Amino acid sequence: MLTFQDLKDNSDIKAYILQADEALRSLGYTEHGVAHATIVAQTAAYLLQTLDYSAREIELAKIAGYLHDLGNLINRVDHSQSGALLAMHLLKNQGMPPSEIAKIACAIGNHDEGTGTPVSPLAAALILADKSDVRRSRVRDRRGSGYYDIHDRVNYSVTQNDLKINAEKTAVRLTLTIDSEHSSIMEYFQIFTERMVLCREAAKKLNLKFELVINGQRLV
Repeated sequence: MLTFQDLKDNSDIKAYILQADEALRSLGYTEHGVAHATIVAQTAAYLLQTLDYSAREIELAKIAGYLHDLGNLINRVDHSQSGALLAMHLLKNQGMPPSEIAKIACAIGNHDEGTGTPVSPLAAALILADKSDVRRSRVRDRRGSGYYDIHDRVNYSVTQNDLKINAEKTAVRLTLTIDSEHSSIMEYFQIFTERMVLCREAAKKLNLKFELVINGQRLV
């Protein structure tokens, strides 16, 4: 059976991810490369593993997480849908059975807050993993440019980030520490409100309650 490590070791797929990230770099977006793909893969797997899903479902979550932003290679607009189609093609060429390809494509095609819906546990895990990856290291090095937009400021302000399911397996909590010298909590909500609403729906699909804690204060 095709594994996450198989895809990590695939030089063609790595080239596609790197080129997609380079396209977003030119547009001024934060990092969407191998680091982001790997973090999302690991976080999605953690969520399903903690909720006692099967080993194969956990592996599919890793694969979906690793491939979820491939569509940026084509265009940022509707990248979730184009990414799903690319993933279907790549996974078919790797010999994955259609039943598994379908689950992964469905999750990838529904991960973006503009058009996505947590239509399956796999899609829900991918949404939570993707939207929770807010961190300083995603900001590009633009020293000397004099330009940092609100997405840069918000990501740069996050000095600690933790997504955890509680011991009772009733809630998933995103805990952030934000350095107010670089951005405010208000700016976080200015760009992340729609994503947090989607996270709430994703958590519900996993029979969890979504909680957001910033600087020690529970806000959701």
